[in-house]
Amino acid sequence: MEVIKAVDGVSFSIEKGEILGLVGESGCGKSTLSRTIMQLQPATGGKVILDGEELTSLPKAAIRKRRLDFQMIFQDPYASLNPRMTVFSTLAEAICQRHPGLKKSGNQLTEKVIELMATVGLDSRQMRKYPHEFSGGQRQRIAIARALAPEPKLIIADEPVSALDVSIQSQILNLLLDLRDKLDLTMIFISHDLSVVRYIADNIAVMFAGKLVEYGEADRIFHHPEHEYTQKLLSAIPQLKATA
Repeated sequence: MEVIKAVDGVSFSIEKGEILGLVGESGCGKSTLSRTIMQLQPATGGKVILDGEELTSLPKAAIRKRRLDFQMIFQDPYASLNPRMTVFSTLAEAICQRHPGLKKSGNQLTEKVIELMATVGLDSRQMRKYPHEFSGGQRQRIAIARALAPEPKLIIADEPVSALDVSIQSQILNLLLDLRDKLDLTMIFISHDLSVVRYIADNIAVMFAGKLVEYGEADRIFHHPEHEYTQKLLSAIPQLKATA
């Protein structure tokens, strides 16, 4: 029986403060790879190492504690937020995972929530509202704030702007870049859109059929692509042409 590997021999490293763009068409293994890094599904081979510690060998209880250091931003902010929890409850819960002592200090916890909302450009006067009361872009800002709350060392953003209007996409991309600069964040930004990745990423990894087919600096990938698949992705980016 033929064995099909969703991710096969993919290897890369990320430096602190770097944004790595992970690109490929739907079904190429991007999300499987991200879920494996997050330890949401077990790896059948290979290693995931964070700050010198191999995560794949840790027991489940240790993984739950370690997961504070690597958080995820999902594609659909409405589906990823609990509709029965206010913004305050959502963020407070995430903050207390890192700082459990704040549960007993209402004022300090509220101040932390206000600070976190301001960091992602949200009005703290809306903290008692529920997810359905916000726009798609605002919900994604809430999701980003929740990912930041445990003060992670790595954030995996899985198609975080693909469900948003183009005008809102640029706002979220600029927010992520600002957060990287302010907080020295390390991020894996996953997308099927190479033009989006070009805007935000320092380095780009291109996946095809579960394999890593090209890796390098973003400028090099765009101006001197080596692999045929990367060249096809670039040629598929819409081009604006002026007409007389």
